[in-house]
Amino acid sequence: MLADNWAMHAAIFDLDGLLIDSEPLWRAAQVDVFGALGVPLTLEDCAQTTGLRLDDVVAWRRAQHPWQGPSDGEVFDRIIDRMIAAVQAHGRPMPGALAAVAACQAAGVPVAVATSSPARLVTPCLTALGLRDAVALWCSAEDDPLGKPHPAVYLRAAERLGVPPTACLAIEDSLTGLIAAKAARMRAVAVPAPEHQRDPRFALADWRLSSLQEFQARVLTVIEPAR
Repeated sequence: MLADNWAMHAAIFDLDGLLIDSEPLWRAAQVDVFGALGVPLTLEDCAQTTGLRLDDVVAWRRAQHPWQGPSDGEVFDRIIDRMIAAVQAHGRPMPGALAAVAACQAAGVPVAVATSSPARLVTPCLTALGLRDAVALWCSAEDDPLGKPHPAVYLRAAERLGVPPTACLAIEDSLTGLIAAKAARMRAVAVPAPEHQRDPRFALADWRLSSLQEFQARVLTVIEPAR
């Protein structure tokens, strides 16, 4: 649990499955695109790759079930094209997400996003949520040599905010992202999906919430603007 006197000066949110209810959209896009290539993928199979970069997912699926025809890059683009259309049509916030960001803003704390999503998907997601002006900056792990669980994307977000990683609070829904945040030496809030709420590995988090609806009451007290 976070110490009462350990103040955080910035909040860095994950995007997929935490701020935006995109995991069902990701799974549907992957099942459709990989299925057309003859890859037998179920919605449950997609849960295995939650939190990973899409290029890593595509490479993993090809290694499991090699296909003929399109390159990894072409498959990547097909999935992102479907995701952009799906987000624009159906993108909606996760419970408590908008209130959590607004609470940070009201406290005078900068908000950033550190995501595994490709860069060209981030703006459509933030636009669908009405958060483009609320987020001070965003970083995509697509721009780093390694994606989550490597901490690079979190370290880069902290550097751009001008806040030491140890004074940043990371908020994540996936175990992969939680490992990345803790490797960056950040305090971390975990908001696991309902089916993962009892996963003992989320004990790595400083706080574990059932949804972001609990964020303001249980976590915001440790966040304050840098002096």
